[in-house]
Amino acid sequence: MPFTVVQLTDPHIGAQWSTRAASTLGAVVAAVGELLGRAPDAVIVTGDVASTPTDGEYAEARAILDGLGAPLYPVPGNHDDGAGLLRHFATPSGTTSYAAGLGPVRLVALDTTRPDDAGGRLDPARLEWLEATLAEDASTPTLLAMHHPPLVTGIPTMDAIGIADGERRALADILARHPQVQVIACGHVHRAIVGRLDAATVLVLPSTDMQLALDFTPGELRFVPDPPCFAIHILLDGRIVSHIQPVPDAPGNA
Repeated sequence: MPFTVVQLTDPHIGAQWSTRAASTLGAVVAAVGELLGRAPDAVIVTGDVASTPTDGEYAEARAILDGLGAPLYPVPGNHDDGAGLLRHFATPSGTTSYAAGLGPVRLVALDTTRPDDAGGRLDPARLEWLEATLAEDASTPTLLAMHHPPLVTGIPTMDAIGIADGERRALADILARHPQVQVIACGHVHRAIVGRLDAATVLVLPSTDMQLALDFTPGELRFVPDPPCFAIHILLDGRIVSHIQPVPDAPGNA
């Protein structure tokens, strides 16, 4: 079995628009164990762990995610409260942006949230931190985890709460200097999307709960009970290869 990092995203525990968030997260956790036959080497959760958010929601999410039996590495989403997240999920530095050596893979978690706003932000301070953090290890294959994808998705309502074009270009400039970043693992959009930023693959993972209906016209977001998903990032011959796995028998699937 290759070195394995599992990614989950957007559980939205406590979401008023969902009646299945906890049960589908539990189904995803069970499906990971069944597929791998062992605990993954690490687990990243790319945001929107809680929805309201409350300590009770974080405690419930933590209790379910502990079933994976693996170290948990969260990054906040626009629905999260950073302080609340850190009360229930420890990070190596005690902050919401951090780096973690996972052995043959390095994880860099980047907080892209904006206070009181659903959109993403990569301001100069965060980009400077990222540049310095990546410079600390230029040789280990690196997985960059962030909630907001650094892509234009073509879904107007989601792009309006994404990362601004200038900030995406600034991130691309950093990645051009740090080719060890092979995959950027994201959430936020509740759909499977694959793109590129400089040489890095951008993987946008569907939620462990409801998914976003695909609609390229402006308007209200519409969520549908499509199957929850998880991703498995594996290291093969020095390259990170990413798989998206749906869980078709989860409760409430369409």
